[in-house]
Amino acid sequence: FFAYLSRMKHIKRWSLMHSTVKENVMEHSAEVAQIAHALGMINKFVFGGSANPDKLAALAIFHEAAEVITGDLPTPIKYYNEDIRSAYKSIEAIAERQLVNMLPTEFADAYTEYVTPDTASLEGKLLKAADKLAAYVKCLEELKYGNKEFLKAKNATLKALKDMALPEVDYFFENFIRGYELTLDELD
Repeated sequence: FFAYLSRMKHIKRWSLMHSTVKENVMEHSAEVAQIAHALGMINKFVFGGSANPDKLAALAIFHEAAEVITGDLPTPIKYYNEDIRSAYKSIEAIAERQLVNMLPTEFADAYTEYVTPDTASLEGKLLKAADKLAAYVKCLEELKYGNKEFLKAKNATLKALKDMALPEVDYFFENFIRGYELTLDELD
C-alpha cells in the first residue's frame, strides 16, 4: 500500500497541457491537503460549522491514491460524456478497493474512508472544493508565468467553484486567492 502511494510522485498532472512548472500527484495532494484543512478551519471558526479540518487534510492526502493504478486521466477525457465518466468511476472504485486490500486487515477498514471518501458528506464537498481550488491556483500560477494555455482551464475551474456555492470557497477567495497572483517580493 505505502510503496504504491510513494509512486504518486511519478504520476504527472496536466498531461495534455504545456506547463511551465511540472506538477505530480503527490505535490498536488499536499497542496489540496493544505487548502482542505483551511476550508475546514473556515467552516469551523468562521461559520461555526462541524467540519473536521484534520480529517479533511488526511482525506486530501489520499484523494488521488487510486491514480497509482489508473494514472491521471485528463479532465477533458474523464468528463467527455456520461459513459466515459461512469466507466472511469468504476475503474477508480476497483483501484481503490485493490489498494485497501493491500493493507493488513487490522486497519484496512480505517483507511477505506480516506481512499474512498463519502463525497456527499460535508468533508467530501469541502474536499472536492479544495481539489478544484488547487487546480485554480495551478492555473493562476501558469498564467502568472505567461502561459496562456491555462486560461480556458482557469475560467472553467472558476465556474465549477462558483457552481459549488460554498461559503467556505467564497471566504477563501476573498481572503487568500489574491496572494497566489503575487510575486514573492509582492507577498511582503
